[in-house]
Amino acid sequence: MQDNIYIIGEIGQAHDGSIGMAHAYIDALALAGVDAAKFQMHIADAESSIYEPFRNDTYFYDHSRMDYWRRMEFTKLEWVSLKKHCKEKKLDFIVSPFSNEAVDLLQEIGADKVKIGSAEAINLLIINKISKKNKDIIISSGMSQIAELDDSIAYLKDKNCNLALLQCTTAYPTSPHQWGLNMIADLRDRYHIPIGFSDHSGNIYACLAAASMGARLLEFHIVFDQKMFGPDASSSLTVDNAITMVKGVRQIEAALKNPVDKNDDSAFETSKTNFGRSLSLNKSLQKGQAVSFDDLESKKPAGYGIPVKCYLGIIGKKLARNMEKWEFLNEDDLI
Repeated sequence: MQDNIYIIGEIGQAHDGSIGMAHAYIDALALAGVDAAKFQMHIADAESSIYEPFRNDTYFYDHSRMDYWRRMEFTKLEWVSLKKHCKEKKLDFIVSPFSNEAVDLLQEIGADKVKIGSAEAINLLIINKISKKNKDIIISSGMSQIAELDDSIAYLKDKNCNLALLQCTTAYPTSPHQWGLNMIADLRDRYHIPIGFSDHSGNIYACLAAASMGARLLEFHIVFDQKMFGPDASSSLTVDNAITMVKGVRQIEAALKNPVDKNDDSAFETSKTNFGRSLSLNKSLQKGQAVSFDDLESKKPAGYGIPVKCYLGIIGKKLARNMEKWEFLNEDDLI
């Protein structure tokens, strides 16, 4: 995994079956400044059946969920065009296959990385096939218990795959109490692989929080407008939000790479002098008078009188000369 936080824009089904829209989303993700565009490869007959229920009730012209998946399919030539477009925009091309047949098609096309979606994280049949043909694998933990992840990750490690794991909650949209940011450190300590965060919140805050918690990968869904048709629209970022989020992540990343040493104030020497204070008198006093707390003021800059922090040591000492109001007080002025 690269040194920088790796940001993946998930197009998913936002294209709604239109190859033109899929290409438009590649351009949008390139504008946002992400590292990769991610797609889902659906082959309805291999993946689904007439018995699969709808995930929600927004499908007005698909008679079945299987019909919907058919509408999401692209031809091999269309997939090749998407990959080519990603390369032109300097984006990694990442795909989640949802059937063994899709894995075979993806093998013909080629991908920079393969993502195993939450629903497939415990599907050892497809995991086995993916691991034989692809070594750079990202796995999502959305629906999995730790014991199930243990099995899948051990299996993929045994296949010498380059693994990354995403903390994910399968809820659309995901509310803050469901983000599971605590799992980023827990999963990192458990598996010793790069841990990231897959977001379905519909806003920029979850990814920013995950970046500050040490996530090495971030994945979010993108859409042109959250009111668009589709199952993930309300859980996605708009293009403008994605641009803002990516900028924020890069700033958080810069902050994390440059820890501040509060014991080193060398960069502030001039400012500390300019804004520092020296002891002075707030009234005129005569030679021989003892200095009291009520006689003292602190005035800028530092270095023109006794440092303010030393004020206790001069209370009760007598003046060696007559002094005017607002004069700086130095050691030579005391006896």
